[in-house]
Amino acid sequence: MIGLKKKTSVTNQANRSVSDRTVTVLSSMSSIVIGLLIGFVFLFIIEIIKKDPDLTNPFYGMGSLLTSGFSSLSSIVDLLYRAAPLLMVGLAVGFAFKAGLFNIGATGQYTVGGFFSLVAAILWQFPWWASILIGMIAGAFWGLIPGIFKALFNINEVITTIMLNWSGLYFVNLIFYNSPNIYLTSERTKPLNLANPSAILPDLFGLRESMGYSYANIGIIIAIIFAVIIFVILEKTVFGFEIKACGQNKNASQYAGIKAKRTIIFTMIISGALAGVGGAIQFLSGTVQFTMSSTSLLPMGFNGIPVALLAFSNPLGTIITSLFISFLQVGGESMQPAYSTEMVNVILAVIIYFSAFSLIISHFIRKRLSKKEDVERLDDSTPPDEKPNDQPTLPNPNKEEANS
Repeated sequence: MIGLKKKTSVTNQANRSVSDRTVTVLSSMSSIVIGLLIGFVFLFIIEIIKKDPDLTNPFYGMGSLLTSGFSSLSSIVDLLYRAAPLLMVGLAVGFAFKAGLFNIGATGQYTVGGFFSLVAAILWQFPWWASILIGMIAGAFWGLIPGIFKALFNINEVITTIMLNWSGLYFVNLIFYNSPNIYLTSERTKPLNLANPSAILPDLFGLRESMGYSYANIGIIIAIIFAVIIFVILEKTVFGFEIKACGQNKNASQYAGIKAKRTIIFTMIISGALAGVGGAIQFLSGTVQFTMSSTSLLPMGFNGIPVALLAFSNPLGTIITSLFISFLQVGGESMQPAYSTEMVNVILAVIIYFSAFSLIISHFIRKRLSKKEDVERLDDSTPPDEKPNDQPTLPNPNKEEANS
């Protein structure tokens, strides 16, 4: 009986985990579908208010949005190119979420990491792998600062990370303008193919050399490796358990003997390092140059927030959501000239907005499933057997006479 109870308990836990995974997928898919439907309505509204409306344009635009990402090999390469830094920033935000921290400073860590990877590549002539390491260290340092303020002084990480976003931008600008050997003009860094070709990320399956796809590089492979490493840390190590425990209840974890302050600091260091690697992958691709701006932050750090939300901070799920967001970005460019690039941003913004409701949707779905399971449990219940299991079976005299 004891063995049967243990087996039943394990089965119930497995069923519960499957149910949780199902709820997570359903809630994320619901957010995406709702966002796409509202974007489709916006396309109709824009078409109706035109001087010469054509009601086929919304169908054409939405069809292009949902199919162009896989329409050709060049589109797929572009998709992977966009997804790599987005995946890293999504991992950074999601990793902090696991500890109950809202790292809205990923864009600052991304900026500092990307810039210092270029410093290592252009000024110090480091190869690509060493430049990525420098970018990771720079991002980790920029994540350490809000981690210390949160752990030691209990200062809200949202406030400190927002301030450090702008501090990082101005800090980078200061170094940029005082390092004339790093820039080609007063606003752009030197192209890597001229300054240090060895710092450009290696080719992806030879597509850059054979097919001429300048966007082809191993950035997506690096990002996926980091996603797997973070998954192992969270699910298979004591440190990962401590991170999730602090995220569930910091006071209870401290009472259980977990060093919450140390966990918070290391979590923010790792989160900043992941964002820094994302910036390094972006600017070591050899296709973009670091452009100085004193009025706007780089949007990539903020784009990682919906990636983490849609994936429920699951590192492996972040791979899928980053590919999906990049898929929409690639497909959105094919909507022109019927719709401008601003329309693509509107649709993405709607999807990102509804991704914030994924937790509410998951709560609703989980509540509905629990009610359904309760009803099925009541229907399947049967009265217990009145005869105990250990009662001996009496012989049937009629049966013995018939046999004789």
